[in-house]
Amino acid sequence: MVVSCSAAQVGKGDQLNNHKAILQLSEYAAHDEPGIQYIMVDKRSTIFSHSVGLSNVESNIALTSSQTMAAFSMTKTLTAIAALQLVERNKINLDDKVADYVAHPYDPDVTIQHLLNHTSGIPNPIPLKWVHLARNHAGFDEKTALEQILSENSSLDFQPGEKYKYSNIGYWLLGSVIEKVSGQRFTEYISQHILQPLSLSSDEIDFIIYNEKNHAKGYLKYWSLMGLFGRFFVDTEVLGEDEKGWLHIKNVYLNGPSFGGVIGTAGAFSKILQDLLSEDSRLLGEKTKQLLYQRQTLNSGAEIDMTLGWHIGELDGITYYYKEGGGAGFHCEMRIYPKNGIASVIMSNKTSFNSRKILSELDINFVEK
Repeated sequence: MVVSCSAAQVGKGDQLNNHKAILQLSEYAAHDEPGIQYIMVDKRSTIFSHSVGLSNVESNIALTSSQTMAAFSMTKTLTAIAALQLVERNKINLDDKVADYVAHPYDPDVTIQHLLNHTSGIPNPIPLKWVHLARNHAGFDEKTALEQILSENSSLDFQPGEKYKYSNIGYWLLGSVIEKVSGQRFTEYISQHILQPLSLSSDEIDFIIYNEKNHAKGYLKYWSLMGLFGRFFVDTEVLGEDEKGWLHIKNVYLNGPSFGGVIGTAGAFSKILQDLLSEDSRLLGEKTKQLLYQRQTLNSGAEIDMTLGWHIGELDGITYYYKEGGGAGFHCEMRIYPKNGIASVIMSNKTSFNSRKILSELDINFVEK
C-alpha cells in the first residue's frame, strides 16, 4: 500500500503534532485515490512537509512533493504582488484608472485598487470553459479570448466601490495592465520579478507544464454531481477516461494566466510565502508589503474581508490571510499567519477537495496562540 512518497521534515515541529498531521493526511486521501501535498513553513525553514495519495490513479503512482499541480486562483496573489511592485517603483498608482492603460467596456472610474480588492463591479461568470488544452497552447490567442469575454460581459453589476464581488475578469484585466506598464508579457514579468529572485525553477513553478512526467494528473470523482453532469458545462474534449472511479481531466491552461495560470508545487508556493514573512523580502519593501495585508473598505466605509491580494480568515481566534484555487482536476489553498511567523500550502489533484476545512484542521497542529 502506497500512502506517502515524502517523509515529514521536522524543523521546529513537535513530534506529536507531526505524527497527528500525518495520520490526518492519510485519512483525507486514501492510498488508492488522488493525493495531497501539504507544507508548513516559517521564514527560514520547513516545519513540516508530507504528501499522500496518488498522482496517477490508473498506474498507481504515488504523489510526491516534487510533482506540479494547477494552482488556479492562488495565482491571483502573485498577480497582486506584481501590481504592488509596480506601485513601489512608481510605475502605477492604486487610484489610477484602468482605462488609462487598457481598453475595457466598463465605467471609466474603475481603478487598479478596485481590481485588486474585487470591488470593481465587473461581473464574474462561471469560467468553466475559459480553458484550452495544453497541447493547443502554441496556437492560443489570449488577446482575442479576453476581448470576447469583455464583449459578452460588458455591464457592471454595481458601481465601483459599492460592494465586494469576486471577479476573474478583473484580475485578467489586471494582468493586461501589468503587461502594458512593464512592456513584458505577464508570464515573463512574473518569472523575472517573482520566481527568479527566489531561485524558483521552471520544474518547480511556471505557467506551463514544464515536465509532463513530473505533473500530477487531475481528477474528478466519476460518481459525483459534477462527474455526472460536468460534461454539460465544460468542453468534452478536456474530459479523459474513467480511472477506477476517477474521471481524468486532461492537461489544460487557463485562457487568462493572470487570474489562474500558475502550475507548481506546494513547496514552490511556500518559498514565496517565506519571502513575505522575511524582514528583508526580495519581492516587496516593508511598507509596500503591508498593503498586501491592509483590510479594504467600500465607498460607504464598511470593511470587507479582503486586502490587496488576500482574503482574510480566522482560525481559533488567529487572523490569517489566504488564497484558494480550484478548477479542472485540482484544488488548493495557501495561507500566511504574519503575527505567528508561519505559512502553509495544501494542494490536491482532485476537484472536490475541501481545502478550507482540511487546511484548518492541519494548521491548528502548528499554530500557537
